[in-house]
Amino acid sequence: MADRDKYSVLLPTYNERENLPIIIWLLVKYFNESGYDYEIIVIDDGSPDKTLDVAKQLQKIYGSEKIVLRPREKKLGLGTAYIHGIKHATGNFIIIMDADLSHHPKFIPEFIQKQKEGNFDVVSGTRYIGDGGVAGWDFRRKLVSRGANYITQILLRPGASDLTGSFRLYKKEVLQKLVNSCISRGYVFQMEMIIRARQFGYTIGEVPISFVDRVYGESKLGGSEIIQFLKGLLYLFATT
Repeated sequence: MADRDKYSVLLPTYNERENLPIIIWLLVKYFNESGYDYEIIVIDDGSPDKTLDVAKQLQKIYGSEKIVLRPREKKLGLGTAYIHGIKHATGNFIIIMDADLSHHPKFIPEFIQKQKEGNFDVVSGTRYIGDGGVAGWDFRRKLVSRGANYITQILLRPGASDLTGSFRLYKKEVLQKLVNSCISRGYVFQMEMIIRARQFGYTIGEVPISFVDRVYGESKLGGSEIIQFLKGLLYLFATT
């Protein structure tokens, strides 16, 4: 059965035309080298920079069974992008990651190995254990990320060391249930997914990753997101 496992990578994109060819090339390379069956589902939210046109060119290069395009009209948020992507995924495992090159596909075979070792429901990439880490962040970003994680650990005891990361492998039905039960959107969404996983009694494995800040384009973390994060944290604390 293990040989018939298939991995659907969900790539939500918004203005990633420079990054998309690189991330897809890397994904194809590491999947082909490790021999796992896969598909890459690009969920573009009406990017003004014509990311979708680039995705169509990539589909011609790699084939429509490997590069699946499921665009939407406008920017509708991460949570709904995953719901949209799951509907079209044919794999029994789903990998979520950012398209901006902050998550390196070279870690995916490690995620898959980890999942197989413990039959985990979720495998999460972590910047905070082993040789995981962050490159390209200024002190403020590091402080916010560390602080957010620290506060969350104390309040919620989630059983995972990196809650705000978005590089993860899920069993498909587990992701489906978690996404449907999550209320938050945006920055807090990833954290709520882990909190809900613990609530449902799902098992979580972790793989140390190195996170590289965006190569092209603007980072999406601003002051308003920090406020939103804290509000979300208090909400989760009150309801879990």
